[in-house]
Amino acid sequence: MDRAQLPLNALRAFEAAARHLNFTRAAIELCVSQGAVSHQVAQLERRLGTRLFHRLPRGLALTDEGRVLVPVLAEMFNRIAATLDQYGEGRFREALNVGVVGTFATGWLLPRLDAFAAAHPSIDLRISTNNNRVDLAAEALDFAIRFGDGAWHGTHAEPLLATPMTPVCAPAIAARLKLPADLFHERLLRSYRSDEWDLWFEAAGVPAPSLRGPIFDSSALMASAAAAGLGVALAPSAMFTRELASELLVQPFAVEVDVGRYWLTRLISRPERAAMRIFRDWLLEEIGASPPSS
Repeated sequence: MDRAQLPLNALRAFEAAARHLNFTRAAIELCVSQGAVSHQVAQLERRLGTRLFHRLPRGLALTDEGRVLVPVLAEMFNRIAATLDQYGEGRFREALNVGVVGTFATGWLLPRLDAFAAAHPSIDLRISTNNNRVDLAAEALDFAIRFGDGAWHGTHAEPLLATPMTPVCAPAIAARLKLPADLFHERLLRSYRSDEWDLWFEAAGVPAPSLRGPIFDSSALMASAAAAGLGVALAPSAMFTRELASELLVQPFAVEVDVGRYWLTRLISRPERAAMRIFRDWLLEEIGASPPSS
């Protein structure tokens, strides 16, 4: 079939009729007559040399050939619609999909999003949060900001920010903590990275106690539990500057331990688009600059 003469109106009529399995409802959606939809579908069937629908007394049923064509057309029209959406407000907007570990999203990125939007109005930044477990390919992400050692298979990882861990807790609990060993009598809130408390106690020069209690998949959630007086969290203090400044949380000890850092990651196989370069450069510049006022 000559691509220059694709019957786009007929393809659109068929796709709408296939969703509704009814010519009349498809016609209402397309703002044309029922006869026009029926004619367009019949024209497409003649051009393809096969039937796409079984005409039934009370509607339509797709033939095997019709079922093969439907998902191809649906994807095509969805992609066209998504591309046209990028031209809203009279200018092109390029979508950028970024997955962000929740603690970094709330503790660092959120206060700066207005500045990014003002500086780069042509980029439609789409943020999804996660608990550090993310599939760049399956989630169609351009970037993922993650915490760890930077070793993720099939990805390019660029270091962003080192955020040492330190105990944080509510003021009432902090008041009874004089020495690191005093933590033995408190509930120690844990993340799914099971060695963090052991590493902190080693840095503090005291043996680690046996750990019991709840395990959290997000430092942000764990810090909220600590602020509510449910125990002591080991968290990256740089992500909780506002809570520490307002004394919603208190850092009872100066001892910190480095168990990883935040990284900007992307698939090695994913070509770097202009919007990706802009976001990466902005991110690195902001990390090197002074923090925004809270």
